[in-house]
Amino acid sequence: MGPLLKILLFCSFVGVAVLIGLLTSFYLRPLATFVWFRRFALLRSGLQKARIATSVGKQTVWYGGSGPLLVLLHGAGDQAGTWNRVVPELKPRFRLLIPDLAGHGESEPFSGVLHLATLLTALEQVLDAEPWRGQSVLLVGNSLGAWMAMLYAEKHTDRVTNIILVDGGPIKNPAEVGIMPKDREEARRTLAAAFDSSTPMPANFVLDDLVRVANSGPISRLIAAGVEDISKHLLEDKLSSFPLRVALIWGASDRLVPLDYAKKLQSLLPNSTLTTIERCGHAPQLERPREFVRVLLQTLAAGPHREALSEPSVPVDTGEHS
Repeated sequence: MGPLLKILLFCSFVGVAVLIGLLTSFYLRPLATFVWFRRFALLRSGLQKARIATSVGKQTVWYGGSGPLLVLLHGAGDQAGTWNRVVPELKPRFRLLIPDLAGHGESEPFSGVLHLATLLTALEQVLDAEPWRGQSVLLVGNSLGAWMAMLYAEKHTDRVTNIILVDGGPIKNPAEVGIMPKDREEARRTLAAAFDSSTPMPANFVLDDLVRVANSGPISRLIAAGVEDISKHLLEDKLSSFPLRVALIWGASDRLVPLDYAKKLQSLLPNSTLTTIERCGHAPQLERPREFVRVLLQTLAAGPHREALSEPSVPVDTGEHS
């Protein structure tokens, strides 16, 4: 056997070994693989990653683009990569800032009970860091991120020009769908509530990984803080005097935080609008990104900084406005 053939065989062996390793890793930890690809997509979109020191630990943020400062906040148990499918449309129009909320993604703290005050403190200090210090911000939050957007805006009304809540907010959610599934069937029910029925259900090994992550990751740490911690950050009695314009964007099929929740939230806010996205569940930025961008840009065009917006290059879809 010649030297060249030996090198080719060795390279083939290494390639097969690497492929087996990747497939095994995906089978055992599929959610971690999905997260890696979504975060890699942020880099491919031209965003940069930075670590910012705060009093609760170092926070990871992604940033880039030009225009008004648009801050995108993810939900519980999620991370900045959840916005990867909408970044290419938004980056030419806005200066994006996408943090991993404290205790999520690559942001500290990595262990222990996770209090909402910790997330808010980290967010405040991230927005006070250079080069964003003192700039007006547009806040868009999904799920828990919507709650954090409202908590931040309540304390910093002078900095916030627009708030857009996506399938989340600062009032109690009466829905009974569990977000910490104990087994595969509960995980299936949770995802069925989170997505539209037209979205395919993942394979069983993905459901099993969801059970593992939900019961050991940030969601379990947030719940460990207890009902009292959650209750003291609800804003139900303060919304009638909330001074800022608030826009609600909702997946019509969301059963984790259902449309009735959105309608109640709208009724409590004196200056608010509600737009629904059909055939869409709890995370429009993942499930219906093109429709979500269209609605988001139309919503922002109705408020400050409209000069930064041009017509989005996405098709019009049927939505319900109220």
